[in-house]
Amino acid sequence: MSPAARLLVTVGLLLVAVGILLPWLARLPLGHLPGDLVVRREGFRLYAPITTCAVVSVAMSLLVWFLRR
Repeated sequence: MSPAARLLVTVGLLLVAVGILLPWLARLPLGHLPGDLVVRREGFRLYAPITTCAVVSVAMSLLVWFLRR
């Protein structure tokens, strides 16, 4: 199997797994952590999930590091 085909199969399986796990993943408090900035003004809302991005980045980095070992 070529590397491109293997990559497409892997991405497809990951999407299926996320789709199956989505009801349980929605219960996680990600997106509502302390440090996530929300600015609400009349007719305007800005949401900057700074802490959530940091947590997801660390988790993904650890996952990739663990899988490469």
